Order: sequence, then C-alpha cells, then structure tokens
Amino acid sequence: MRRFAAALLLAMASLFLVARQLMPLHPGWGYVRAFAEAAMVGGLADWFAVTALFRHPLGLPIPHTAIIPRNKDRIGDSLATFLRDNFLVPAVVARRMRRLDLAGAAGRFLSGPQAGAGSDRSRLRAGASRLIADMVAALDGERLGGMIRVAAAQKLQALDVAPMLGQALGAAIDRDRHVALLDAGIEWLNRVLAAHEETLRAMISARAGAVLRWTGLDETLGDKIVGGLYALLAEVAADPAHPLRDKASEGLVDLARRLREDPVLQARVNAMKDELIASPAVAAWLEGLWGSARGALLRGARDPEAAMAGRLGELLGQLGHALRTEPRLARTINLFARRATVGVAAAYGDGIVRLVSDTVRGWDAKTVTGRLEQAVGRDLQYIRVNGTLVGGLVGLLLHLIDAVLR
Repeated sequence: MRRFAAALLLAMASLFLVARQLMPLHPGWGYVRAFAEAAMVGGLADWFAVTALFRHPLGLPIPHTAIIPRNKDRIGDSLATFLRDNFLVPAVVARRMRRLDLAGAAGRFLSGPQAGAGSDRSRLRAGASRLIADMVAALDGERLGGMIRVAAAQKLQALDVAPMLGQALGAAIDRDRHVALLDAGIEWLNRVLAAHEETLRAMISARAGAVLRWTGLDETLGDKIVGGLYALLAEVAADPAHPLRDKASEGLVDLARRLREDPVLQARVNAMKDELIASPAVAAWLEGLWGSARGALLRGARDPEAAMAGRLGELLGQLGHALRTEPRLARTINLFARRATVGVAAAYGDGIVRLVSDTVRGWDAKTVTGRLEQAVGRDLQYIRVNGTLVGGLVGLLLHLIDAVLR
C-alpha cells in the first residue's frame, strides 16, 4: 500500500507536467492541471502527516514529528491505565462475570449432540487434543517416567500398610467375604498335595523304621497318610461349619487384630513392603505402568472422537446434563468462577498493568514504530490515497468555481 500511494502521487506529478504542457492546446487541460496540482498537495500533506506519526519526514528533525517513538513511554502508561480501569478492576470484572453463564455453556457443550467433522465443537475438541498430545509428546518420557517412578515409590514407602491391611481384612471377615479366601486356600492345598505327593511318600518312607520298609508297610503307611489328607481337605471344602474352618477364621481375626495393634508385626510388614518396592521387578512394573498410561493418553488425545465415544464421553455427557438441569450446581460453579476471576484480577491486576507498561518502556523506538506501523500502516496508506484523490477533486472544484466567476 505504501508503494501504491507513492505511485499514485508520482502519477499525479506526471499528469500535472503533461497538462501544463498541453494547456495551450485546449482549455480542458486546465481542469486536468488543477486536479493533478491539488492531488499532489493533498497526497504530500497526508504523506507528511502519516510519516510524522512514526518517524521524521526525510530524516529532518521537524518539531512535533516522530510522535509515537518520542511518546512510547506515555503510550505504554496510557495502555496500562486503560487495561486497569476497564478490564482489571475487581468491580468491573465481577460485573462482567455476572452476565456470563459459564456452567450453562459448559453443560451445553458437554451434553450436546455429537459434533460433526466441521462443527465448532469438533474443531475445539481437535485443537485441545492436539495441544494435549503435543505437550505429552514433547515431555522427556524417560526422565518424566523416572520422576513418576521415584514419586510413586516414595508415596508407597510412606504408607503404613499394616493397619490398612488389618482394617481391610477385618471388614472382609465381618461381611463373610473371607469364605472365598478359605475356599481358595483349600483348593491351593489340594493342588500342592497332588503336585508333591511322591515327595511326601518318599519322606514317610525315609522316616519309617527298617522293619516297616522290609515288610513293605511303609507304602501302606504313606497311602493312609496321603489318603487321610485328601479326605480331610474334601471334608473341609464340603462342610462350611467344619471346625478347621472355624480355626482358620479365628486365625484370620487374630491376624487382622495384630496388623492393627502389634508394632512388631507392623514393622515386619513394612520392612517386607520396603524390600518389595526396592526390587527391580516393582521398578520395572511402575515404569511399564507409566509407559502404558502415556501411550493411552496419547492415543486418546490424537483420536478425541474415539475417546469421547467411550466411558469418558458418557461421564462428561452426564456432567453436562447435570450442569444444564441442576440450577443449584450451575449457580455454585458460576459463583466459584466469578470469585476466582475477581481474585485473579485483585491479586495480579497491578502486576499485569506493570508488565504492560514496563514491556512497552523496554521496547526501543524502532520496535514500537515497526509493530504499530505493521498493525495500522495499511489503513494509514489508504489515508494517503484518499488525500490524493480528495485533494484533486477539491482542486478541480475550485478551478471550476474560478472559471465560472471569471
């Protein structure tokens, strides 16, 4: 636009020279000359005015030129004052926030119909998902995974797990949920006995006397013992009121009590926990857990429609419905948002104002000129173009009036 305005001014100068040479040939060239002459005056005047805003015209230190560079500090202070008085005053923020229904907007967004490929909701979701995916992908996965692993291990080491285990075991016994544990234990003993039956028979034979082995009664004794064990486990499994079940239940009750109250047992359990946490297997498990979580987060962020179609989308839809249909919840959220925003304005408003003012003060004159001229320079060049054309029309009108009066 600057080149166009300059070219138009040069065109008017050329037209003025041509019209001046051709005036003796026809009176109409006088009107052309008057138009071109006034257009040059108007164009040069507006060029001077526009240039004087940002720099000295032709590099000459003419008074009241280079207005913006000379007053950049005052401009920064005025801009900061404008922000403070119109946007960052707590009363103003509260008044503006009172008209906003953030809870309703969030509810409509979350509970609305599924967004089409080109809808605003789809674009917003895609943009947010790309932002999350880029942030997660940009993080150092190995370092972050190590930090998470260390933090998780520290949290686990700080837990006093023995009382927690005692409370959980006691609650399970109170609700008879330990019965399944006993059944599983009986089934496990059956499998152990079946897997090590030959070993047990060999132990019985080794401990039998030479006379029993010579007569072959050691095998009979082994059969009786193994068979009795199988029969005992079968009875315990079939009879919910078997005395051994009661004994096992009493042992579990005592274990739950000791886990809650016995410091010696608690110390032993915590020592076992610390050893388990320090083992390479648990460290590898925690690292793999972080890797799986990171991969799932990236997949969900890169395919938001698929993620929102699952349980997460259902939960967010329910939340949106609640925000739309529960006035009390909506009022609470809007009140919280309003108070939080007013609090931010009250706590950080002066800091934001100082940041704006100090930033503008820190710019050099060339930076201020370049940024403002880039922002509004095109419109200012239109002023030069309009000044050239309007000046030419005014000159033409004055020449016509002079001709009439003459």
